[in-house]
Amino acid sequence: MPAENAPVADNLDDDDYPAYTMGRAADVLGTTPAFLRAVGEAGLITPLRSDGGHRRYSRRQLRIAARARELVDQGTPVEAACRIISLENQLADAVRLNREMRRKLDEHGANI
Repeated sequence: MPAENAPVADNLDDDDYPAYTMGRAADVLGTTPAFLRAVGEAGLITPLRSDGGHRRYSRRQLRIAARARELVDQGTPVEAACRIISLENQLADAVRLNREMRRKLDEHGANI
C-alpha cells in the first residue's frame, strides 16, 4: 500500500497504487461495474476504498480482472474464472519457489 503522505508523482509507477475509479476501471477493461463487483465478491481482487467509500483499483488489479474477463468471454462462469486465476497464481508461486530452492541447493553444492 502506498505511503499516505507520498507525493502523487511518486505513485505513478506503482502497480499497486489505487488510481482507477470503478467507472474508469470498467471503461479501461471494456466491461461493466457489475463485472468488477462480481470479481470482487468472488474474492479475486479487493479494491481499496476512498474516504467516501468508493472502490479504487490498481493497475495490478486491472490486469487480474482483464484475465478474468478473457475467461468469462470464453464462456467460463465468473466464479470459475476467479478460481482458475487463483490456481494459476498458486502454480506460478510454487514454480518460483521451486526454482529458488533449486538455486539455493545448487549454490551449496547439493545435487538433486
